[in-house]
Amino acid sequence: MSFIQDPIPWVIHWLETLLIGWGLSESLTQVVLFVLGAGLISVGAMFFTTMLIWAERKIGGRFQDRLGPNRVGPWGIFQTFADMLKIFTKEYINPVGVDKVPFNLAPVLSVAAVLAIWSVIPFSQTVFGTDISVGLLIIIAVGGLGEMAIILAGFGSNNKYALLGAFRAVAQLISYEVPLVIVLLIPVMFSGSMGLNDIVAAQKIPFIIYAPVACVIFFICSIAENGRAPFDLIEADSELVAGYNIEYSGLKFGMFFVADFLHAFTSAIVFTTIFLGGWQGPGVEEMPVLGGFYLLLKTLVVYFMMLAIRFTVPRFRIDQMMALNWKVLTPLSLVAVLVTAVVDKSIPQGNSLFRIAALLVANLILWLVADRMITAFRKRHPVQVVSNKRPLARPERLPAGGEGISQ
Repeated sequence: MSFIQDPIPWVIHWLETLLIGWGLSESLTQVVLFVLGAGLISVGAMFFTTMLIWAERKIGGRFQDRLGPNRVGPWGIFQTFADMLKIFTKEYINPVGVDKVPFNLAPVLSVAAVLAIWSVIPFSQTVFGTDISVGLLIIIAVGGLGEMAIILAGFGSNNKYALLGAFRAVAQLISYEVPLVIVLLIPVMFSGSMGLNDIVAAQKIPFIIYAPVACVIFFICSIAENGRAPFDLIEADSELVAGYNIEYSGLKFGMFFVADFLHAFTSAIVFTTIFLGGWQGPGVEEMPVLGGFYLLLKTLVVYFMMLAIRFTVPRFRIDQMMALNWKVLTPLSLVAVLVTAVVDKSIPQGNSLFRIAALLVANLILWLVADRMITAFRKRHPVQVVSNKRPLARPERLPAGGEGISQ
């Protein structure tokens, strides 16, 4: 491949030849290239986050009839850099009684947990961090590191509000991981592998066509795992001040929000990779560099949909959020896996059109049944938002002529 067709592998091969020419062994050259690649991905992702913050604030302003950042630089594009400078110069404050190790480790771990996901994302046919056969398990395991960061922040802050906020946040994240992990069995079933490269390569037809119900469940759970509206009960300002990060200031406080913005975009990349074909698209065999553009374009569409939901849908109550997970998404995900497995294995693999039609019909029936069951459940168990009418502190009937009432 030439530099135009596939620039990154061309540069990697050039660097490898250069380092070996300088006298480095092949094993040491590989180590240097791995370290350099990991550093470039991490720095690139962090720099990209600054643009995400600006774009998200501008899009949110348009959705909510506001202007968004519009003062620092043209269209407010340098507002994020001004905010970064402010955060860097703020004082580091460690409250009395904090457990310093978990308190200081939590913000670093929250960012590292998101960056670690990028190590297994296939950006194109030839560009990826590492190709391992358990890429989906890596993503699930790394999600646990993010929850560990929340627990460390709440536990190490020596603040009951931070601790309560951490407990509730982790309860939300763990709960929504259950249906998310269950529906991941469907792309594994279709591709026969847990490696992300194999899953993308198997999507000549995107898996969203085969399993739209699983796709919707995964999309909802991804938003909930980010703790974003309408699932932003992690913060709940009116109840827990600011949640698990209430005692943080300066750069430590900012790192939690860097992890939040980067996690949202990373979830969109993972969704695109698993259900939308990742880098698959016209011409990728002849021009592998096009795969990166296809992946970015699909990811931006998914990311925009996440932002549209965040800035338009009101926040759930905590009981509604947990009921949605345990009473709707979890049983629906189990049934979706069962129905998809039965239908898919009952159809000969060579007949693609019939396979797509059968899976679409099965998903449609599943969706209609689930909708009917949810509607019936809500009618049987209506949610009482306000209490019963309270008695007023006044006599039921005044004496005739007003007698007995003090003037």
